[in-house]
Amino acid sequence: MDKKVCVITGGGQGIGRALSRHFAANGVRVVIAEMNAQNASRVAAEIAQDGGEALAIETDVTDPASVRNLFAKVRESYGRVDILINNARWSGLAPTPVQDISDEDWRRAMDVNVTGAFHCVREAAPMMTSAGWGRIIIMSSATIRQPPARPYVHYITSKAALVGMTRALARELGEFGITVNAILPGSIETGVERPSPVTSDVRARRAKEAQAIPRVIRSEDLAGAAFFLASDAAAFITGQSLAVDGGFSYG
Repeated sequence: MDKKVCVITGGGQGIGRALSRHFAANGVRVVIAEMNAQNASRVAAEIAQDGGEALAIETDVTDPASVRNLFAKVRESYGRVDILINNARWSGLAPTPVQDISDEDWRRAMDVNVTGAFHCVREAAPMMTSAGWGRIIIMSSATIRQPPARPYVHYITSKAALVGMTRALARELGEFGITVNAILPGSIETGVERPSPVTSDVRARRAKEAQAIPRVIRSEDLAGAAFFLASDAAAFITGQSLAVDGGFSYG
C-alpha cells in the first residue's frame, strides 16, 4: 500500500478523519476531499506532523464541477488514483415521519449520499481502469439490515441505494482489476454533531444490550476494515457488504 493514492470524501471529520489518519499512517498518500476546507486542512496538517502525506481539496460531492476539479487536481499532483472511499454523507438529517419529510430533505439525502458517490466513481473509474487496478469502498449503514428504531426513511433509503450501487459497480468494473465493496457501520460515535434524539448514554446502553461486543463503535473501528478491503489481501473480494456493528447483525 506504500505510496498508493487514496481519495477520501468527507475526510476532514468523524469517520473520514479516522480513515485519513489510518491510511496515511500506513504509507498511503491521502487526498482529503471535504466541503469544510478548514477541517480538511487541519487533518492534512495532523498527518504531515505525524510524517505522512496528505492533500486537502475543498470539494462539494453534489456538484459535478467540484468533483471534476478534485480529480483534475489529483491527476495533476499524483497522476493516478488507486483507492476511492465514498464516505461523505449529509449529517443534518433528523429522524422524521415520512409524511413530514420535505422535498428538500429528501433531495439532499439522495444528492449527498447517493449522487455524490456516483459523481466520484464516474471520475475515478477511468483512471483505475487504465491502470488495471483499483479499490472502491462505499460507506453505507448497518441500519439497512436492522429494524429501524426511528422514522428515518430518507436516510435508510439512501444508504440502501449505495449497496445496490456497490453490486452493480463490482460486476461492471471487476474485469479491469477493480474491486467495489461497501462497509455498513453500526450506531457510532463520530464526534460530529447531528440532529438525533439518541444521546451517547443511550447509544452505549443499546450497544451493551444488543451487540455481541458491548461497547459503542468508534470511527477508528472502521479504519482496519477499510484498509483491508483496499489492500491486495482483499483482491478477490468484491460486491460485498461488510457490517462493522459489533455483532448487532449477522450474515
